[in-house]
Amino acid sequence: MNLMISGQHLDLTPAIRQYVESKLERVLRHFDHVIDVAVILGVEKPSEKDKRQRAEVNLRVRGNVIHVESFAEDLYAAIDSLIDKLDRQVLKYKGKTQDHQHEAIKRMTEDLPAA
Repeated sequence: MNLMISGQHLDLTPAIRQYVESKLERVLRHFDHVIDVAVILGVEKPSEKDKRQRAEVNLRVRGNVIHVESFAEDLYAAIDSLIDKLDRQVLKYKGKTQDHQHEAIKRMTEDLPAA
């Protein structure tokens, strides 16, 4: 798995980088078929009085890209909210992929009573 963390209009400190990596471990514990992860952290400036911290992630899995974004007043709160949303999306995707793997038809016919 490749991990890319970048910042827009903000300097990434080692503490922020470590915080994102530790939070992403929770998501990867649930689903380990991740190809790469791109995390973008930034500051939205619609006006000077309304500064919002932005965190977004693009998580590539086989055949799909999961995109999640979150906004908050604090960068750490935005990252926490982002990870919660991402975890729900990954579990939803994992459930969809596992629901398509049914038992083989020949095994199902053995379970039916003979007429």
